[in-house]
Amino acid sequence: MPLLLAAVGGCTLLQDAATRLPGPRLYEKGAALIDGIRAFERRIGFRRTDNFLDLDHETESYPFCGTVSSLQLPYSYEDPAIRWIDTPTEEECHRLAGPGADVYFGQTEAVGEEGTPVTSAMLSGSLVRFVYLVFHEDCHDQFDLPFGIEEALCNVIAYHAMAAYAGERDQFGALERVAMRRYSVREPERTRQAKAFYEQLEALYARHARREIPAAALLEERAKIFARAERALAWEKGSLNNVGIANDMTYSRHFPFLESVFIALDRDLARTVAFFRQVDAKRPSHASVMKRHGLKSDRGVDFIRAYEAAVVETIEKMLSQEARK
Repeated sequence: MPLLLAAVGGCTLLQDAATRLPGPRLYEKGAALIDGIRAFERRIGFRRTDNFLDLDHETESYPFCGTVSSLQLPYSYEDPAIRWIDTPTEEECHRLAGPGADVYFGQTEAVGEEGTPVTSAMLSGSLVRFVYLVFHEDCHDQFDLPFGIEEALCNVIAYHAMAAYAGERDQFGALERVAMRRYSVREPERTRQAKAFYEQLEALYARHARREIPAAALLEERAKIFARAERALAWEKGSLNNVGIANDMTYSRHFPFLESVFIALDRDLARTVAFFRQVDAKRPSHASVMKRHGLKSDRGVDFIRAYEAAVVETIEKMLSQEARK
């Protein structure tokens, strides 16, 4: 996984006056907010993490640059078809990508599973984004699941944790509580929309792979889908492409299923965290997945798909056992 993309999912939040409430701005206020979030995290079973323990005075945010052929729709941000380039500027990203490629360049406020510090971009963003980042990145330190599972799971946990945390009246004022509750409702809906748009593209690219439509028709129809997706998902006009939608799909593909698991566990965050710890302990090994599917490597997209499917199968079996208790 490109570590710099660990917190990109959900960044194109549909906003209103409430969800635009400013973040803490000053590190001291941010640290106090993090302390409150951490107390809540402990109550739902999170282990301690090394994230957000200090302020990075040197780094405002982390740039990312991904590129892929416009004729190829990647499975997720892990798909080797995407070339992730280490470069600080959008101009250089486009130059290195070359002509005819889809280019996805941006900045993210935090990186995952690296003891990430607080950055100035986190402090200067919105309140809901700040709280989301802490929950989501701390969640990554609780599990070692395939990224296509873990990104979606950590969003399920983060959104529902935000809604529950917003109910603690000693922590927030009325407008702040409204902002976090709206975020926790809107982002799951946005996730489902992203999944639906990706699936439209997937069907379109399958037609091209079967030689039912030429490349020109593929790109023309793709542009129409992207235009609708940009309006629905609050992307800037003309900015969405195959790298961006594949990144979104990493967070979206398994989200509905994993949220249904949360619901089946009585919407209990502590029970959900404990359940997925058990899943993590019993997930199949890379070697067993490779053997089952006759794969020679755990680096390709075929393995990524197979590994995610195997973990979904494990979750379903364990949930069935849980229901019989």
